Amino acid sequence: MNAFRIDRRRFVLATGISGLLPREGIASPFREITWEDLIPPGVPYAEILGEGEVDEQNDTWLPVFDENATRLNSALDGAFVKLPGYIIPMDIGAEGVTGFILVPYVGACIHVPPPPPNQLVFVTTDKPWRSTNLWDAVWVSGRLSARLQSTEIAEIGYHIFADRIDSYE
Repeated sequence: MNAFRIDRRRFVLATGISGLLPREGIASPFREITWEDLIPPGVPYAEILGEGEVDEQNDTWLPVFDENATRLNSALDGAFVKLPGYIIPMDIGAEGVTGFILVPYVGACIHVPPPPPNQLVFVTTDKPWRSTNLWDAVWVSGRLSARLQSTEIAEIGYHIFADRIDSYE
């Protein structure tokens, strides 16, 4: 009977202590969001796209966005998020991509006009993404900042400093 109490006591002590240890991999600190979450509540997606015009000299369509295209979801400012998308590389070095635009669909900003600013995320990271196939989808996890910025490719509504970049599965 005494041996049972010792084993039971050790069991209770061990399980109590294990509850105080970090639980890496059990709960993610990142909230999984979708591209629709980047649009402020109450603004339908159809209202962020304007009419547009044709650039006859370059034979391309230039979207004209209304003010809803630059409206950002301020409730997400500072949030730790996880967002899927595709990489448009901006800063590439020997070790990989350290700066890129995360877009909601393949080829956005390259062969077609860019999506509205509130559907683009500029990503920077200290951990280069070394994928050999930049057309593959990724998950980007990090702190989201809601602020407009201009690049040579597009107006961008959000920024994430990426803690993690993973292949989308």
